[in-house]
Amino acid sequence: MAERVLMKGNEAMAEAAIRAGCRHFFGYPITPQTELAAYMSKKMPKIGGTYLQAESEVAAINMVLGAASAGVRVMTSSSSPGISLKTEGISYIAGSDLPCLIVNVQRGGPGLGGIQPSQADYWQATRALGHGDFHALVFAPNTVQELVDLVFLAYDLADQYRMPALMLSDGLLGQMMEPVSFPEPVDSLPAKPWAANGHQNRRTHNVINSLYLNPEQLERTVVERFGRYEVIKAAEQRCEEYLCADADYVVAAFGASSRIAKAAVDTLRAQGVRVGLLRPITLWPFPVDAIRARAATVKAFLTVEMSMGQMVDDVRLAVDGAVPVEFFGRTGGVVPKPAEIAAKIREMAGVPAKAAVAGGVR
Repeated sequence: MAERVLMKGNEAMAEAAIRAGCRHFFGYPITPQTELAAYMSKKMPKIGGTYLQAESEVAAINMVLGAASAGVRVMTSSSSPGISLKTEGISYIAGSDLPCLIVNVQRGGPGLGGIQPSQADYWQATRALGHGDFHALVFAPNTVQELVDLVFLAYDLADQYRMPALMLSDGLLGQMMEPVSFPEPVDSLPAKPWAANGHQNRRTHNVINSLYLNPEQLERTVVERFGRYEVIKAAEQRCEEYLCADADYVVAAFGASSRIAKAAVDTLRAQGVRVGLLRPITLWPFPVDAIRARAATVKAFLTVEMSMGQMVDDVRLAVDGAVPVEFFGRTGGVVPKPAEIAAKIREMAGVPAKAAVAGGVR
């Protein structure tokens, strides 16, 4: 059995990236993700890697573009306002069909907001990571161990499909400490014959580019990319279902909120309320198939988020009117409580509340 070590979420992600073959990190400090960059600054020089604190988030993401063009595994991390600054470069990376890993340890917003955990970057992650027609793979871990495991998966799928991957963490997961075990370091990485890393007159000269002045050529390129996205939707949807088999009500929650929602589910089950939890692990591709299948067996869904309600839109689209979809959330960095979620489910189920619970968006 692999040795387990106690690590903070941000540092565990950094160590996982190194073990997954990342040797190049470009970033800029911002709370609450700075420990990830600090860890890389200590470790990269010791293993012959590159750590560079750029002059800005804009510079950092363009350095990622350059490294990814050379075919290496590369990483950057930031928190909500910093990701906003990176979105132009992320669009260039997607338009150049380049794999990389981007980490967003979310904080409250909009604007500078606060440094407490949030999930209000869902829309940005799944719909607005940059201009133009493109997607990124988006992962939503809910434990430090899953932060580690999904880093490996994110790099593998980014390489397989030649596209950026985003790890959507938050200030709660990034700062908490839990025991984790790490997979063995990868001993070989996939060949990248498309990379611009020197050809030594042995192959055709590779050009990495996202500029197409001919509109028909650009259209063909985008349509081909969306054909690849359809393959990903069919093959890479991931979610976890907990006590859903006989559930009358299902809570949909991702990331840190899903941990709190699970506690509410356990409390209600002990009181005889048949409720389950469906936790999306991939936010793109969204687990539409699992939600649609569950909508055929339940009375209603409740989405729980640390926002004013964003993923709830995707749940409603997946349910497609089959059953009601309600929402409960806290925002501004306020973390929902299990008792608040349980009270909302009791209200939906018509079960008398044992105690009044204040707060929350209903």
